[in-house]
This record gives sequence, structure tokens and C-alpha cells, in this order.
Amino acid sequence: MHCSVYKGAKAPDHYLFLPRRDDFSAVPQPVLDRFGPLEHVMDLVLTPERPLARLTAPELMRALLQQGCHVQLPPREDSDH
Repeated sequence: MHCSVYKGAKAPDHYLFLPRRDDFSAVPQPVLDRFGPLEHVMDLVLTPERPLARLTAPELMRALLQQGCHVQLPPREDSDH
């Protein structure tokens, strides 16, 4: 499965994953507003075995198929430090 990754000028530590490059039709307008102007970061070919940083490839693939996009938020800072 193909996946395109974007970051926004307003939220540079957030990432938007789409199943088709430059097809923002499934992204809710409030999400697009939060990101601001989008910059294409990279394209990925997702397979179930592909390692990803914050979720598994099957989880991302499922989100792309069911929701049409996925927003990756920055990691929460541990309040114990």
C-alpha cells in the first residue's frame, strides 16, 4: 500500500498520512486548518512487516483504508521527568 506523509507549517511536529499523494479529500477541514500549509515529506510503501516509529504498519494501513487519513501527534512528554 502506498502512503504519502506531510507536515504542516503550523504544526511541524505533527504528521499527516494519506493513501494518495496530494488527495486531501478525506481530511476534515479543522485538521487541515490546524496543520496550515502542508509540505510533502516522503512517500512510503507499507507492508505489514514494515517498521514504523509510533504505530504498526497494519494499524496505519487500517486507518488509511477506514478513515482515509491518519494524523500522527508528537509524543507526549513524560510528566515524571
